[in-house]
Amino acid sequence: MRILVVEDDAALGSVITRGLREEGHGVDLEGTVGGAEAALDLAEYDLVVLDLGLPDGDGVAICDRLRAEQRPTRVLVVTARDAVSDRVAGLDSGADDYVTKPFDFTELAARVRALLRRPAATGSPVLEVGDVRLDPAAHRAWRDAVLIPLTAREFALLHYLMTRQDEVVSRTDIIDHIWDAHYDGISNVVDVHVASLRRKLDQPGRPAPIETVRGVGYRLSG
Repeated sequence: MRILVVEDDAALGSVITRGLREEGHGVDLEGTVGGAEAALDLAEYDLVVLDLGLPDGDGVAICDRLRAEQRPTRVLVVTARDAVSDRVAGLDSGADDYVTKPFDFTELAARVRALLRRPAATGSPVLEVGDVRLDPAAHRAWRDAVLIPLTAREFALLHYLMTRQDEVVSRTDIIDHIWDAHYDGISNVVDVHVASLRRKLDQPGRPAPIETVRGVGYRLSG
């Protein structure tokens, strides 16, 4: 699943991002309304973990946008505001659930899992690139209707590549979105997972549609 975390507290944002990546999700982190708006312009997310109190505006604006555009993205509000009126405002703007700071990550993770199990209002979009299909809600992927058994990391990797169809994605980008680590130019963790994903996508006479762009990264094309 692809998740956008919108949190201006750098330390808390890092904890949430790291924890969600360890659960196999692709995660982007933004700290402002403007940053979140830009991220939403570029990608579709299954869930947004959203702080309401942001330095450049109210996070409710993000909920308003998602619902106005009729996106199926689920929203989990995370806020230090403990007044009932603030929680009601978030839910009224279209948020699916909320958790109040301070909280334990295990509680947030449980709420995220519950929301991702819940069917989205208009259905999570099934991604298709050529003959590869991926259903984020069901956490399944197929090639030519043949189910592909993937680990959580492989699923997150394929999901990320499919959302960036025909783009060259660097190892640094992949590490940043799927692992909570810094790419040092030496680690081969990305290459190992790409190789494993390729083997699973390969079919007789039809190699996996993942291209290596030497010295840059990888591209998935239809």
